[in-house]
Amino acid sequence: MKTHIPSHDAHQDMREALRSMFAGFDSAYWQKVDHERGYPEKFVNALTEAGWLAALIPAEYGGSGLGLAEASVIMEEINFAGGNAGACHGQMYNMGTLLRHGSDAQKKLYLPKIASGELRLQSMAVTEPTTGTDTTKIKTTAVKQGDRYVVNGQKVWISRIQHSDLMILLARTTPLAEVKRKSEGMSIFIVNLKDAIGQGMAVQPIANMVNHETNEVFFDNLEIPAENLIGEEGKGFKYILDGLNAERTLIAAECIGDAYWFLDKARHYASERVVFNRPIGQNQGVQFPMAEAYIETEAANLMRFKACALFDAGQPCGAEANMAKYLAAKASWEAANMCMQTHGGFGFACEYDVERKFRETRLYQVAPISTNLILSYVAEHVLGLPRSF
Repeated sequence: MKTHIPSHDAHQDMREALRSMFAGFDSAYWQKVDHERGYPEKFVNALTEAGWLAALIPAEYGGSGLGLAEASVIMEEINFAGGNAGACHGQMYNMGTLLRHGSDAQKKLYLPKIASGELRLQSMAVTEPTTGTDTTKIKTTAVKQGDRYVVNGQKVWISRIQHSDLMILLARTTPLAEVKRKSEGMSIFIVNLKDAIGQGMAVQPIANMVNHETNEVFFDNLEIPAENLIGEEGKGFKYILDGLNAERTLIAAECIGDAYWFLDKARHYASERVVFNRPIGQNQGVQFPMAEAYIETEAANLMRFKACALFDAGQPCGAEANMAKYLAAKASWEAANMCMQTHGGFGFACEYDVERKFRETRLYQVAPISTNLILSYVAEHVLGLPRSF
């Protein structure tokens, strides 16, 4: 029977409840979704109806009002169960921008419907083809004309648009040449996708190595009502940064779930697979990489919960969130390689799930922030070294 390697922690009751629900979504379910390049609609609906995706929404808006630590356990358990939280994690954290910076009217309008699942807010449009992570150089513009903003530009790698009702959009409302600081002059909007697609917004899916629905988006005089501006005009970049710590910590938790999945899969296989009249797990050449992967996963797990504790206490946690994401992504990728190597040729067979999870966890070396940029952040903001770019 599949068991979590660290068998007990402060969230064990939550873990057991999640695992009970996830038992209805076995490897055959996830293999079918992956093979069809489909969306796990039944799974996401079950999560939504049980209230798990509304964990971070305050109770006054119909959510659970839980902390980031609890939310991270939900994401971890999805991946540990063999699923892919990338299909729905946006619903967990994208609403943070609205929650922290939206008006009372906006929060009352949207948050209860997001909590219930009536509305899905799964997309955030920030990245552009020519700017990447150099966000202050974005070229998408939003020009105010009377009671609306007119948007023109292009975004890329925008996920889950086809399974979302709302999207958070970052656009420049003041030209870069006219601001004192390059981080100024950008604003955040909430976009009603039903009204936007085909009415100034076009979506082009991007085929990729993972079953991760992502798109290129084009804006051609898209009109957005002025009341859809979140917070103050020109402060959007600050608002986006404000939500990244939660995103990176939750992604770290997903990677930890992946790493434990690979470890669990590998240790069971190594105990049962007999070659040369002995289980391969008896060989130190198999044991040592597994032990090393476990040690690194446990270390990443500690940093994840440190980041969560700081976030939930309202304390600065940029360094911890970045380091948690770095350590967890590294641990999951090394565990993936170990698991693949342990399975040998069988690791490439779809029925074992290893190759699917191998592809899925590789993404997090690159997104939502690359490992090199995390190293740059720590070098500059923690070690006090000169800015490198």
